[in-house]
Amino acid sequence: MKSHPINMFFLGKGGVGKSTLSALSALYLAEKGNRVYLVSMDPAHNQADIFQKKISQKPLKVDNNLLISEINLNELVKNYLKQVEDNINNAYRYLTAFNLEQYTTIIKYSPGIEEYALLLGFNDIVSQFTANYFIFDMPPTALAVKFFNLPSLSMLWLEKLMQLRHEIIKKRQIITKVKFGKKETETDKVLQQLTTQKEFYNRIQNTFQNENTTFVNIVVNPDELSYSESQDIISSLRNINVKPKDIIINKFIKSEHIEKSDARFAHLPIQYFTQMNYPLIGIDTLKRCLHENYDHFSFL
Repeated sequence: MKSHPINMFFLGKGGVGKSTLSALSALYLAEKGNRVYLVSMDPAHNQADIFQKKISQKPLKVDNNLLISEINLNELVKNYLKQVEDNINNAYRYLTAFNLEQYTTIIKYSPGIEEYALLLGFNDIVSQFTANYFIFDMPPTALAVKFFNLPSLSMLWLEKLMQLRHEIIKKRQIITKVKFGKKETETDKVLQQLTTQKEFYNRIQNTFQNENTTFVNIVVNPDELSYSESQDIISSLRNINVKPKDIIINKFIKSEHIEKSDARFAHLPIQYFTQMNYPLIGIDTLKRCLHENYDHFSFL
């Protein structure tokens, strides 16, 4: 049993088998006696089909030591927008006469909303539940990479906003020459909100960059498009100091695939999984596949 929970992510091009491998990995770790929480973060939510269970935001026990839930992206976006509206109204009560609320309705179309909602979902799960392993079945590449990049990008932006806010406060004090009680820089609601947001992103970024507690597995199929996209994922992650743990070549058949994969990903550990000749649907079938390929999961 591990003293610190492991956050395990499965990334890759759409259709490479992330959902199936994350399900098999979750079963493997649960059978080893670990408390495992499998989370579907892909809007397609294939885990419901794989386990043939109705899965929702509420954790569902599907086997000994194994819980599953899914992220409801629309619900998270809705809750986030409500939070933004409340924060704006609290910070700018004196502007209510200007119908400020009409502008908050367009925030849902802003870039970054979906990945921020996923970050909120991730944070809620790892903060509220106890497990040895949290396994995240990630969305396709574009959204997954944005999810990992958002903390570092937001930290840079927040630094600039905080600098600007300090300048605004400083000039306001010069103009008014009035201070009540504590310094305004300590009580400014906008600055407090920016600071809180920065602390949130910093904590998430540190989690992602911790190689002892964050394992990022990249699932690849033995074809050129999958190879190329996976290399882009690796490059994007390394730019933000997130190191992939393993490359998982799924659905390989010929030995030549091994040679090509070894050449492409020689700098990372590579795991191989053969193409199954039966559909991996239902927990009994998943367990059958797991037991037939038990040694393949020893890298977890």
